[in-house]
Amino acid sequence: MEKHRWYAAVAGVASATVALGVGEILAGVVAPQSTPLVAVGGVVVDRVPESGKELAIRLFGTNDKIALQIGTIVLLAGFAALIGVAATYRIWLGYAGIALFGVAGVAAAVTRTGATAVWALPSVVGAGAAALTLWLLLRRLPSDAPSDTLEPRADPGTTRRLFLRAAGGVIAAAALVGVVGRFLAQRSNVDAARDSVALPAPSGSPAILPQGADAAGLNYVTANDTFYRIDTALVVPRIDPASWTLKIHGRVGRPMTLTFADLLRRPMIERYITLACVSNEVGGDLIGNARWLGVPVADLLAEAAPDPAADQVVSRSVDGFTAGTPTAVLRDGRDAMIAVAMNGVPLPIEHGFPARMVVPGVYGYVSATKWLAELELTTFEDFDAYWIPRGWAREAPIKTQSRIDRPRSGATVAPGQVVVAGVAWAQHRGISRVEVRVDDGPWRPAELAQTASIDTWRLWSWRWDATRGRHRLRVRATDNAGAVQTEAVAPPAPDGATGLHEIDITVE
Repeated sequence: MEKHRWYAAVAGVASATVALGVGEILAGVVAPQSTPLVAVGGVVVDRVPESGKELAIRLFGTNDKIALQIGTIVLLAGFAALIGVAATYRIWLGYAGIALFGVAGVAAAVTRTGATAVWALPSVVGAGAAALTLWLLLRRLPSDAPSDTLEPRADPGTTRRLFLRAAGGVIAAAALVGVVGRFLAQRSNVDAARDSVALPAPSGSPAILPQGADAAGLNYVTANDTFYRIDTALVVPRIDPASWTLKIHGRVGRPMTLTFADLLRRPMIERYITLACVSNEVGGDLIGNARWLGVPVADLLAEAAPDPAADQVVSRSVDGFTAGTPTAVLRDGRDAMIAVAMNGVPLPIEHGFPARMVVPGVYGYVSATKWLAELELTTFEDFDAYWIPRGWAREAPIKTQSRIDRPRSGATVAPGQVVVAGVAWAQHRGISRVEVRVDDGPWRPAELAQTASIDTWRLWSWRWDATRGRHRLRVRATDNAGAVQTEAVAPPAPDGATGLHEIDITVE
């Protein structure tokens, strides 16, 4: 009896694999976000407690979306196995389980931002294919398997090996179909459209990389392919710039809707700006510096004529994500922009193509919306953006931080002169001083590299005459207002981590 339950569980898993594979291939036609796996995963992202999100980021970093999808597949496999076992007792129990899976997929898909009725198709057709697969495989269970509800088998000599071969073939074929479907969904004319974008020149002076901005082998500019990515999108939105629009509405005197062509015709600024994620731990790498080209947000807001009482600008992504930025921050003279380019090329698709928000001096969760679709003028009293109900602060100025990048913690170095180097940041205030401390010794000033502006990080280096033994190195920064980085340790929630970065190294 126990062995036959295992065969039935395999049949259930095979059926679920068919559902996912069919859903993926159909989603390539309907919309990548309509696949059951992605739609249900999106609901999980929206509903999971903040503690769960923070744990995922700590454990998996920028791979948290992949981890979520893998975890969803594992849970689905367990549920599918139970469906298979239940179906050997009463076949309608199996069909009911599959129907439940289909209903969950439909409900998740059609309630996503931008969904239409056809987004239900991948889940509906996938569930139908799963039910047919389950029926066919249960008919091929080993002939001595108990099943008073199934039709008599024409071939009582069917072996377990043949059954497993059939089930394994179904799983492999369905998985291949799913992979192909996901691949096709990710291939579109968006890549070609992005490649054909002719970027305008900035209206003012272009951003110039200052000589001496790099330090001790560290790079001032973060490459696009290594720039951190933290967002809530399980599948990267792929938006045709020909159909993209930016709607500016809400508490404004003159609502506006801009096409991508309209945006490119407007005066542009080009600036080096460092972005940081509020989830970044002390010494973490969820931070990067790039050269951005875009339209000043202040110019757009001036044309839209905001209500003076509208103290919040809600930026909304095509996938429904929202970030709430203080209106005052966007109009105080800083280089907040609707960016269209990153390091001299159109925005990478995973970083927000065709347009995204870039706001220096505040953490990304209140400003850095990718795949931008709307700017809505409202108030903090009237609307809470995505992260606020989850316990994060409404206003999130970036805190002064510094990091040791060289040598790495745990490294072993030779005695003598050792170059210690890293980065420090206090966006929109700037860094005036960096100091390094060895063990309990005095704080020693580091040499600061050049920087493009107060809106970027600053690289630093210090030459240390290292002596044998095990040592602990700490770093701290001072901003241009004279405020020294606090030693008080605090976690990222609710408004950014604090404390001093330290590393242990061995000199021998």
